[in-house]
Amino acid sequence: MSTRATRRTVLARRLPAAALSAALVASTGAVAGTVFAAPAQAATTVTSPSATRVTGQWLVDQALTTLRDVNTTIGAPAVWARKDASGRPLTGQGVGVALIDSGVAPVKGLGQPGKVVNGPDLSFESQALNLRNQDTFGHGTHMAGIIAGRDPEVATGNENDPRYFVGVAPGAHLVNLRVASADGAVDVSQVIAAIDWAVAHRNDPGVNIRVINLSFGTDSLQDPRYDPLSYAVEAAWRAGIVVVASVGNDGAAATRVGNPALNPYVIAVGGSDTAGTVARTDDTIGAFSTKGNATRHADLVAPGRSIVSLRDRGSFVDVNFPGGLVADATGRYFKGSGTSQAAAVVSGAAALLLQQRPTLTPDQVKKLLTGTAVPMKGVDAIAQGAGQLNVSAAITAATPATAAQTFPKALGTGTLEGARGTAHVADPDSGVELTGERDIMNQPWKPATWTVASASGRAWTGGTWNGAVWAGADWSGTSWAAKTWSSTTWTARSWSGSAWTARSWSSAGWVGDGWDARSWSARSWSARSWSGSYWASRTWQ
Repeated sequence: MSTRATRRTVLARRLPAAALSAALVASTGAVAGTVFAAPAQAATTVTSPSATRVTGQWLVDQALTTLRDVNTTIGAPAVWARKDASGRPLTGQGVGVALIDSGVAPVKGLGQPGKVVNGPDLSFESQALNLRNQDTFGHGTHMAGIIAGRDPEVATGNENDPRYFVGVAPGAHLVNLRVASADGAVDVSQVIAAIDWAVAHRNDPGVNIRVINLSFGTDSLQDPRYDPLSYAVEAAWRAGIVVVASVGNDGAAATRVGNPALNPYVIAVGGSDTAGTVARTDDTIGAFSTKGNATRHADLVAPGRSIVSLRDRGSFVDVNFPGGLVADATGRYFKGSGTSQAAAVVSGAAALLLQQRPTLTPDQVKKLLTGTAVPMKGVDAIAQGAGQLNVSAAITAATPATAAQTFPKALGTGTLEGARGTAHVADPDSGVELTGERDIMNQPWKPATWTVASASGRAWTGGTWNGAVWAGADWSGTSWAAKTWSSTTWTARSWSGSAWTARSWSSAGWVGDGWDARSWSARSWSARSWSGSYWASRTWQ
């Protein structure tokens, strides 16, 4: 295994609350002098070459790229106009995309019946009934809109109607696997558990998980052959699920992509900058997009700069970064930049392919997307990978006869601590970090046992994962049952479970599809709470 860098503790890197959440990393600036009378989806892209400046960890950017422009750039409308073997428009119908993120808020465009199926909430906030399966952070809702958002007014066959919001795969459904809390805090064990759940339940009635979106990454320095997070995504890939992962937002100087994009099998996605047009000729790599190296870099890129998606009203990002709000008459939209957004675009494209050809293997999907990508002229060859996503070309391309990838198989025998890299969640009262070979339930990490179970799709037994009960074992058809977490194994000197069961969110005020900022802004996100300043800026890409 590679030598790990010296671990930086969360407590030593706490930043002001205003520096949290690089989930929407590169564009929280308002559009100067622009007021839209129609929904932002229908608006024209606006950009100013001199409107970019760095504030703290945030790139304040006046550009604005609507989903309509994104869809036009990648060729999605031409795909929607085509039909599958059953005569249905190619919109991703029947395809489940597991979104492992901060949750999905029931906002317009995502709140209609059947659009979102709730898997188990594995976040620290799952113990608060009023927060379960919600999105108090805002990142997951933004990704959900890009992947599969669809305004209820949009009739079948009219997906290109400029009056409404439409994601890349508006007919797909989302499987909400929430792992992150309101500041983006999540341990890598939660993400691995969510991946294992998606594999175990991929064929459940009404679920059909064919894609996993991971707009997430750690700075693990372990060899991906040994890293457990890398092993988990490869196990999902081998089980027939296309895994899409963002490369990270560390820019052109970064020579190592985030984990799990490090795994050579999955689709690693970088972010492009469309320069305010729908033409490809002026596109470049987004300044935020991690370059990687000749061995591992983005497989392809997709639009990622200042992408407009659905706003999670009152979420942490919404309250703390009001500059991201799109100034239109509806107040429904929020913009953000990063490889998170780019990965969501590619996940939607994969769903379109899988509706058209349900028997495609993940390797074939990857080859179709990379083989039809459009190379970018005058742009770094490593950073762009195969080039820019062109889903209309992928849909018309022949099914690859040979696509099997032959990289060495992952072993998963590395450490959980190594998979965390330098980012750790911490008890909000004592400051004690979760470190070492134990998960958030304080269960010991045993790679020899877990790797066998994960590879076979049997890492979950009912609601139990890694020897502890994480969720209920009942399925209602729309949501997975919850379960109260036991805190009896915790001690005062170890990672404390009491903070999230008793004091964090049980009395917080979640109202409708929004968060009442008055109930938490004064106390909940001071420096003593979950240290989200480090988690959000490093892991949510």
